[in-house]
Amino acid sequence: MNNILVPIGTSPNSSSTLQYAIDFATNFGAKIFVMDVFSVTTAVGSLANVEQKVAKSSKEHLKEVIEQVDTKGIDIKMATYNGDIVDGLKDINKELGIDLIIIAPRSNDIQEELYLGNTSGRIIKQTNIPTLIVPKGTEFKPVKKILTAFGSGILKRNSILSPLVTIKNKFRSEVSLLLVKRPGYSEDDLKVNTALMDLSKQLTITENATTYLGVIEHFQKEHPDMLCVFRRKRGFFKKLWEKNTILKSEFFVPIPLLVLSVKKD
Repeated sequence: MNNILVPIGTSPNSSSTLQYAIDFATNFGAKIFVMDVFSVTTAVGSLANVEQKVAKSSKEHLKEVIEQVDTKGIDIKMATYNGDIVDGLKDINKELGIDLIIIAPRSNDIQEELYLGNTSGRIIKQTNIPTLIVPKGTEFKPVKKILTAFGSGILKRNSILSPLVTIKNKFRSEVSLLLVKRPGYSEDDLKVNTALMDLSKQLTITENATTYLGVIEHFQKEHPDMLCVFRRKRGFFKKLWEKNTILKSEFFVPIPLLVLSVKKD
C-alpha cells in the first residue's frame, strides 16, 4: 500500500479523518495525498485568474487542515481539482495510482438520517478505488478482527483482495467470512473464491433478506474492529445504484468499513 488519498471537504471534522489516515499510513510507509475540489466556470470576458485565485484559496484550506494534525513525519502532498470530485479522483488515480481512499461517513450521530451523504456516496458508487470509511472521531488502533461479508463468493480477480490481504498481514488480523444467502441466490454464489478462503479459517453461512441484515445478526457476536464488504451492482451497496445517499436505516456500523470493488471502471 503506497498511496493513500484523503478528500478534504468543508467538514470541521476533516482533520480527524486525516489524522486517522496518517496513523494508518505510518504502518505501511505509505504516502498521503490530500485533495480539495472546487467548481469554477470562467465565462468569456471574465477575469482569467478567477480559477487561480480559487485554487490558491483551496490550497490554503488544505494547509489549515494539515496544521491541525500530527503528521508523524509523513510528507503530505496537496492536490486541488476544478470540476467534479469523481472526475478528480479518477484523474489523480490515473496519474498516481491510489491504493486506498479514506473518508468519513456523513455523521456518527444516530439522530442524523444519513450514513453516507451525496459526496461520500458518489465516491463509493462511481469510483473503482478501494475505500475505507472511518467514523468521525475514530482513533486509529491495530486491526485485530475483520468481518468480511458478502452475498456471492465469486471474484473475477484475486487482486481485488489486495487491500484486505495487506491489512491482514500487517496487523496479523483474524479474518472471519460471512456468506449471506439472499433471495434469488445462485449455486455459483455459494462457491467461495479460493483466495478469499485462504484468508480465513472460519466461514459462516447464513440466510437473510440482505447482506446487511446478515451482518447485523453476526456483528455483536464477532465484535470486529473492521467490516469489509464488496461493491457490486446487486451486492452490499445495491441501494447506491438507485441513489447516492445511504440512510442509517439501510446501513450503519460504528467501526471502519473497507469497501472493495469487484466492478470495472
